[in-house]
Amino acid sequence: MGTLNMLGLAKRIGARFLLTSTSEVYGDPLEHPQKESYWGNVNPIGVRSCYDEGKRTAETLAMDYHRGAGVEVRVARIFNTYGPRMCIDDGRVVSNFVAQVLRKQPMTVYGDGKQTRSFQYVSDLVDGLVALTESDHVGPFNLGNPGEFTMLELAEVVKETIDSSATIEFKPNTADDPHKRKPDITKAKELLNWEPKISLEQGLRLMVTDFQKRIQEEGEGLK
Repeated sequence: MGTLNMLGLAKRIGARFLLTSTSEVYGDPLEHPQKESYWGNVNPIGVRSCYDEGKRTAETLAMDYHRGAGVEVRVARIFNTYGPRMCIDDGRVVSNFVAQVLRKQPMTVYGDGKQTRSFQYVSDLVDGLVALTESDHVGPFNLGNPGEFTMLELAEVVKETIDSSATIEFKPNTADDPHKRKPDITKAKELLNWEPKISLEQGLRLMVTDFQKRIQEEGEGLK
């Protein structure tokens, strides 16, 4: 509904409209890595469907307003992004792992930990969104870091960055959890002259500094 309202506003005032869509439009992909031309493999009635299908519908609305009403739209499909100032307890895997290790808790890994994700640092994403918005291309464009990590590999990098004595706790996997996630960013490289610059190790260090400070303040507030 928010997308529909904003598209109506963009149409009325002649504004350019940037839709921040998601890699979740690909569902549990049968193509790897995922190109923008891939239509996805999505369960329409599963526990994650409200998010997946909500974003897919938002893309449909954007393209209909573009074709039918001439609205200038730009569509970005964002892959996992992390960085400072994220909500500490937002349930995302990078913030979960970092917060758990800083609080001396075991890192929670769901399933066998072999499912993969790619992680881009927030400033790389911002550069990509600006490049897309200022370009003459509608998209969709994958904006993500093609470096691919299993959850166990991510846990190891977090351990090395924060505390080598950190442990892992395995829990049953969640329903419809995608097995693989990795963007093909060829289109963004060629048409937007964009690619991510910050490695996971570099980005994690910047994020940890911020999380450390806030978790320390949280602890002091409880005294």
